Amino acid sequence: MDTIAFDDIDALNAIASDEFGDWGKEIEITQDTINGFAELTGDRQWIHVDVERAQKESPFGGPIAHGFLTLSMLPQLGASAVRVSGHTSATNYGAEGLRFLSPVPAGAKIHARARLVRAEAKPKGTLITTEVEVGVVGQEKPALLYSMQVLYR
Repeated sequence: MDTIAFDDIDALNAIASDEFGDWGKEIEITQDTINGFAELTGDRQWIHVDVERAQKESPFGGPIAHGFLTLSMLPQLGASAVRVSGHTSATNYGAEGLRFLSPVPAGAKIHARARLVRAEAKPKGTLITTEVEVGVVGQEKPALLYSMQVLYR
């Protein structure tokens, strides 16, 4: 993976791509993880936490992870398109898009990969937009697509 100075806009944009990089490490999403997220957020919807009911009534055949749980796993998944150097801070600037495309069943393993979309000079630093795909290992359709923005100073 390339390491590029945060203020080298041309070098950053030179590695922008329509292609995602390699898949990162795999992490299992256990029912305990789902239950812990439900307790933390207060989102105890049955499709996530009631295993018996989800097995009987869910169109997915069992409990699934919360979409925002899947999103919150990004730091652990470690998907990155570039190593940025020379900055004193990196601030979550927001999202250009977020789509939940397929479920993550309890017990599934997920992994992620990323691509650099663009870098833009801003008055207070460099805004880098990266798209991250999270997938369930062994499934073709992504579980999540997230276009994230980070401001480097």
